[in-house]
Amino acid sequence: MLAHLQDPQENAAKAPEVTSLEGLLQDIRSRRKEFEAQKFISQDIIERFREVGVYRALVAKRFGGDEKSPAEFCQLVETISGADGSAGWVASFGIGGKYLASLPVETLAELYANGPDVVFAGGIFPPQPAQQVEGGLKVNGRWSWGSGSTGADMIGVGVQPKSDEGLGLPRMAVMPREKVQIVPNWEVSGLLGTGSNDLVVTDVVVPEEWTFVRGGASSLDTPLYRYPTLALAAQVLSVVALGIARAAIDEVLGMAAGRASVTGAPNLGDRIYVQLEVAKIEAELRAARSWFYGAIDDAWQVLLAGDEPSDHQVSMLRLSTTHAARVGADVTRRAQMLTGMTGVYESSPLAAQVRDVQMITQHAFMGDITYQNAGAMLFGLKPMPGYL
Repeated sequence: MLAHLQDPQENAAKAPEVTSLEGLLQDIRSRRKEFEAQKFISQDIIERFREVGVYRALVAKRFGGDEKSPAEFCQLVETISGADGSAGWVASFGIGGKYLASLPVETLAELYANGPDVVFAGGIFPPQPAQQVEGGLKVNGRWSWGSGSTGADMIGVGVQPKSDEGLGLPRMAVMPREKVQIVPNWEVSGLLGTGSNDLVVTDVVVPEEWTFVRGGASSLDTPLYRYPTLALAAQVLSVVALGIARAAIDEVLGMAAGRASVTGAPNLGDRIYVQLEVAKIEAELRAARSWFYGAIDDAWQVLLAGDEPSDHQVSMLRLSTTHAARVGADVTRRAQMLTGMTGVYESSPLAAQVRDVQMITQHAFMGDITYQNAGAMLFGLKPMPGYL
């Protein structure tokens, strides 16, 4: 649960927020199979994400947003992920408020003219050459992994400006959802409800002021917008694994006094090996989570003091993030194993939780390359480009 929702000192005005979020989580849990079957999060859930502040969370206060800290946003995504991994993954794209801050201030004012609750999604890879024409960049191409695009207001795609001098730095071109064709092809083993389909754009001219260098400097200068963008992009995905793992342990604990085994064995919670393993995975999850949020806080306090996080601190953001994803996956699988055959039935949340959390470890942000780069830096060597 969100730390700020647990504070007993919060005033009564916070009560509707708690009620709204708790009701949303209950609804998400009851509709997990719906999301998997249709392979996207239903639009009414996206609208309720707006209501609870998912999409305004990282939008600047000057545009009506909440401008929350990275930890607060990760806690929100983690909480939603405990109800359903796909829902948490789609909610994580509330990071659009941070991504889009690299657009010119005038463009941001236009983007948020009708309010801060703009739903953004996108496909970055592979960056496609975009010819410079009158009025901007002519965008054509196909991009994979457009998570959450079915419910988006605005979509960004990866391009490389093309001119007589060659290709420029990769950028993201932002356009209204209606200018993009979504090709349903999300046939995978987990995170089925994310709708991470292909995006196709044909001859759309995007003005230069609606493009930005992904991970580039922000147009805003408050601590949130100086926080390392690519590190946060990895964190909001990895924290989904922490939420899923927490829910998996809770599922096992909820089964502790369940029906007796058909073999005559004691109830689950009375078995010594189960008690030992649950204690171990509880400790491992708490430790990974503590480092994950501790690394965030280390960098955040530096930013609040007006300084910039060191390269080592940024590396620890990346390393703790990959570690959290790997531990979350391991904990979830071990929780399922404790339940025997019960946990493999589709009627058990554990079946989908294991599939979903394993998908997270496959993401490029959580690959072994993180360990290589972090290890190199610990030896005083330079990491590969793009790591920091």
